[in-house]
Formats: sequence, structure tokens, C-alpha cells
Amino acid sequence: MQDLRIVFFGTPHFAVASLKRLVENDKNIVGVITAPDKPAGRGRNLNQSAVKEYALTQNLKVMQPTNLKSEEFLNELSALKPDLQIVVAFRMLPQSVWSLPIHGTFNLHASLLPQYRGAAPINWAIINGETKTGVTTFFIDDKIDTGEIIEQVEVPIAPTDNAGSLHDKLMDTGSELVLKTVNLIASGKVKTQKQQKCTSLKTAYKLHAENTKIDWNKPVEEIHNLVRGLSPYPSAWSYFMNGEKEITVKIYKTTPEILAHNEKLGSVISSKKELKVAVKDGYLSIKEIQLPGKKKMDVVSLLNGFKIENGGYMR
Repeated sequence: MQDLRIVFFGTPHFAVASLKRLVENDKNIVGVITAPDKPAGRGRNLNQSAVKEYALTQNLKVMQPTNLKSEEFLNELSALKPDLQIVVAFRMLPQSVWSLPIHGTFNLHASLLPQYRGAAPINWAIINGETKTGVTTFFIDDKIDTGEIIEQVEVPIAPTDNAGSLHDKLMDTGSELVLKTVNLIASGKVKTQKQQKCTSLKTAYKLHAENTKIDWNKPVEEIHNLVRGLSPYPSAWSYFMNGEKEITVKIYKTTPEILAHNEKLGSVISSKKELKVAVKDGYLSIKEIQLPGKKKMDVVSLLNGFKIENGGYMR
């Protein structure tokens, strides 16, 4: 088995697990590429990426280019003489970067490709009510998430999973798959297959304010899945009309109840321990919520200190 010179590209916590597994299995990481430090918080102090923080603890060479096409970065990258590059949760690479190593550049994607290509595969799998997803390693080409597949592992989605718990499952399974893929490439045993052409592709669109807002006209299970798929981040949200005051609320946890009723859609029904919203085929019971300027709280704590006016509704 060859001792490959590996350059690793990644930024968030999701990528750390893969880098850590490679380091712990004595893979030769000659460089780590991550996002530039960003100002955060009230003090606007510079924040390091999760990948950079871990890489520095392992005394790995870290590079933080702002322009992946710059001559300076390309020269520095070439000087590392990488045999293989690995991408986990990083931005799109130009061809001048991904085509550099002799063994190519592979990516770990958090779905069973070709389904859920795009920016938010973990979220959309839950939002769409899937019962399984997985992780895929594939060689990068000139389009987004379309390259030849190396390996895939299926992961079940439990009814109790949200985006956070599924993220962690896929992160752990993905790190194992990254190590397996490196070993296949190093031993010369790697085989690839082209992604199947599919007439019903589901896309993992980037999340934004419009597609994370709750539509209270939809069935209760669809709304419940939206909440699960956006919890804990970026969170599903809604306008809440409480008396004459309209506020924006974030909703993190719900329980669906399928039941016939005559309530107006979006109507809020509350008691000392329950807050639920009427939808067309039942009620959505809210378990965790966040008001403007407040921390996330369970609904019982909310109802202890917040008055729900009669006639309140979500829209």
C-alpha cells in the first residue's frame, strides 16, 4: 500500500471527524486547506474554523486562501506534491486545483448520490420525509456532485431524528468511508461507477428565509418534517400574531397529531402545558420554540411567562 501524500480540504465540524480519523490511522497529511478566519460575536473577534483548530493541535500545515485560482495559492499547493486530495464540506474547487494530484481529488457527500446533490443534503432528506440516506465518496469533476462514485454507505433515518442527530450519524459513518476510500486508492483496488441517470432527482437546495418558513396550509406531517429537517439549524420559522402584536418565532421541536377539527388553519390553541397549531388534517403540537431576543425554550417554560392572547394565529 502506497504512503500517499494527502491534502485535506474542509471547514466545519462535519469535516473534522474525517481529518481526525485519517490522522489517527497514520495517513500522511501534508497540508490542510480551510476557510479564512471570520469575525464573529459582538467583539468581532476572528474565529478559526473547526478544521483549523483541530489541524493546529496536530501540527499540520494549514493554508487559508481567499482565492483558489490565485497563482500564489496554486504554487504553494503544488509545492506540497499531493498524490491525493480529499474534500469534506468545502467550497467548489476550480479544475486547476482538483486535477492536480496523480490520484485525483475525491469528495465526501452526505447523501446517496445522485439524489440530493447540492448544499443541504442532510436537511432536505428529512424535510422530504425520507427513511434512509447515506454518504458517498466520488471523484470530483467539472460539475457539482456529478463525478464517478467510489463507495456508498446507507444510513437509516429514524422518526426521532432531526438535522442535528442525522448530521452526527453521517459525520461518523462518513469518516469511516473516507478512510476506506483512501485505503482503496492507496492499494490500487479502487473501482468507480458513473452516477445513474434518474428521472426523479431530488435536489438539496441552499436554505434561505423563503424555504425555511412554515406554510400552515400544508399537512401536519409535512410541517413536522420541515421542523425536524431544520433543527437545530437554521430552524423553521413563522410569523405569530398574538393579539395585536406580530412577532417572528423559531420552532425547533414538534409532535404531529392527525385529527379532524373545525378550527381555522393556523389558529393557536393553548393551555397551561400545551401549545398547538391547527392545520388541515390535525394539530401540530409545539415542544420547543424561540421568541425574538430570547433563548430557545421548552413550551411549558414559555407558557409560564408568556401570555397567549385569544384568537392568536400563525401565518
